Amino acid sequence: MPRNTEIKARIPSIAALIPDIELLATGGPDIFEQDDTFFHCTHGRLKLRVFTAGKGELIQYQRPDTAGPKESTYVIVPTSDPDSLRTALTRAYGVAGRVRKRRTLYMIGRTRVHLDEVEGLGNFLELEVVLDEHESAQQGEAVARDLLARLGIAPHDLIDGAYIDLLHR
Repeated sequence: MPRNTEIKARIPSIAALIPDIELLATGGPDIFEQDDTFFHCTHGRLKLRVFTAGKGELIQYQRPDTAGPKESTYVIVPTSDPDSLRTALTRAYGVAGRVRKRRTLYMIGRTRVHLDEVEGLGNFLELEVVLDEHESAQQGEAVARDLLARLGIAPHDLIDGAYIDLLHR
């Protein structure tokens, strides 16, 4: 099962981080509008991510809701009919909430760097260090912490949980 080490931080400005990220980036930027519908789920989280009409992904993931780096396991299933899938999942599980955001994606080596403008919440940096099957979560954490330091992100800026949790608070 795919795994990564994730970390999220609240940031005052996306524009202020872009020059530092672009100095390190090996790919990007790619910009996406994302509409995530979260469903009630007893094991981890289940969300339907819609990019554009006719394109989406069903994502199930599990990770602890703690500040700082954390290991996440996930399954991603592409869909060409996200609206019908949303209807079926809503009927089966009920909607837990919805998150809309504009995401700018960069790659720094094997790390996905997301700069997110989240509707109703503000600006965030999210790092996802992709782990290979034999690599420990601690190795991914070391990569994430190094990158946070290089970008000047302070420990008190780190957040726990998902955007949906912040919207519910």
